[in-house]
Amino acid sequence: MTADVSIDFQRLTDSFEKHKKRSLLLRNEPLNERKRRISGFEGFLMKNRDRIAEALGKDFKKPKTESDVSELYPVLTEIRHALAHLEEWSAPQKIDAPLTYLGTRSEVRYEPKGVCLIIAPWNFPINLCFGPLISCLAAGNTAIIKPSEMTPHTSRLISDLVKEFFEEDLVTVVEGGQNVSEQLLELPFDHIFFTGSPAVGKLVMKAAAENLTSVTLELGGKSPAIIDASANISDTAKRIAFGKFLNNGQTCIAPDYVLVEESVQQKFVEALKIEIQKMFGQNGVLTEASPHYARIVNRKHFDRLNKILRDAIDKGAKVESSGPMNSETNFIHPVVLSNVAPNSLAMQDEIFGPILPVIPFKSVEQVTYLVNGKPKPLALYIFSSRKSFQEKILLETSAGSVGINECVLQFTHPNLPFGGVNSSGIGKSHGRYGFLAFSNEKPVLKQKRGFAISYLLHPPYTNFRQKLVSLMLKWF
Repeated sequence: MTADVSIDFQRLTDSFEKHKKRSLLLRNEPLNERKRRISGFEGFLMKNRDRIAEALGKDFKKPKTESDVSELYPVLTEIRHALAHLEEWSAPQKIDAPLTYLGTRSEVRYEPKGVCLIIAPWNFPINLCFGPLISCLAAGNTAIIKPSEMTPHTSRLISDLVKEFFEEDLVTVVEGGQNVSEQLLELPFDHIFFTGSPAVGKLVMKAAAENLTSVTLELGGKSPAIIDASANISDTAKRIAFGKFLNNGQTCIAPDYVLVEESVQQKFVEALKIEIQKMFGQNGVLTEASPHYARIVNRKHFDRLNKILRDAIDKGAKVESSGPMNSETNFIHPVVLSNVAPNSLAMQDEIFGPILPVIPFKSVEQVTYLVNGKPKPLALYIFSSRKSFQEKILLETSAGSVGINECVLQFTHPNLPFGGVNSSGIGKSHGRYGFLAFSNEKPVLKQKRGFAISYLLHPPYTNFRQKLVSLMLKWF
């Protein structure tokens, strides 16, 4: 370890120790103080709405309205929901006792985990940094935040906003690249909340295991959208166009590919092409000048997506809809593909960009076979007016979340848990589920004074006690 790296790590360690001391003090902090802090942050974010939109615009030309809707609003929803329910979430939960525990009183208490690490991604840097932070603070913890270096303007703004509003030993932002993340992961945090790819998620979980630190991993995967012939094709195209091409396809719960009943495939493709132009174009035409369409985050990801597209075409894919691509500005027009080979890159890993394979199917059994042949996705979408079709897909597949005749909306619902399954994630977030992720559920059993039934089970194990045990095994 070089001298400079040693100094940086020492600074991280010093900051971590300050957080440990503060986290102990927070255990006795009145609940109203948590609420006051969170409420104040709501107003602070609203005052800085334009700064947030400006930073996101510089990093990948995210439209201001899209910034408000997909970055700021979900955080405000988390804040308002927490303020409305925090007393209920924090209250000890009374637990009923069976007859064998007569004379005891039990409850579950919710205590802060302590010092938490939040590693945020680049695709929704405000939303996926401050959303988990609200859950962390609501549960009574301190937080060290590592934003993504891939969105430098927003990363710098996050650091500035945190310094302007929070005490240094309560919330700290640490900027930097991979080496900084690796150094942070060496520290014995009480909880780690990571949002990113499954590949990096495995590294985070491996590092957390060294300190037996609990984790929440929000990852990704190939989320399918499934359309049968009974679906309203026009509405379906509208919802999929929004869900897929929002943020230029750089959304973890975006439909990654479409499975559509063969008889309505072309009708869907034509409807989708129309909706793409209507939503993201100017005067019905999507060009690079459109103010309604974000950009790919950097040249590296532009080249990765271009490789996926070239590979699909080389293996026989038909381009149903496309447009200009510009490596200088990282602009990629939405691309719709048909006749995509199963062994193409587009059907292997998560695309995470504006390329949408459309695959026909003839039977629902074919659908479940294809979906279950891949790792469990973060999201799954069903477009159908047939309850039997919806239920069969729900029962015979697994996913972190499901939208029926809707796309991506489940993410913003404050009363629903959000998270993946296996390779698409571990643990849940949002609302009460986020509060629980950052809390230790501590069971407490209190025995009343005097005689207790448990005395009857103490040694010595006489014949009488053995008969009592036999009675308990049979009836209680």
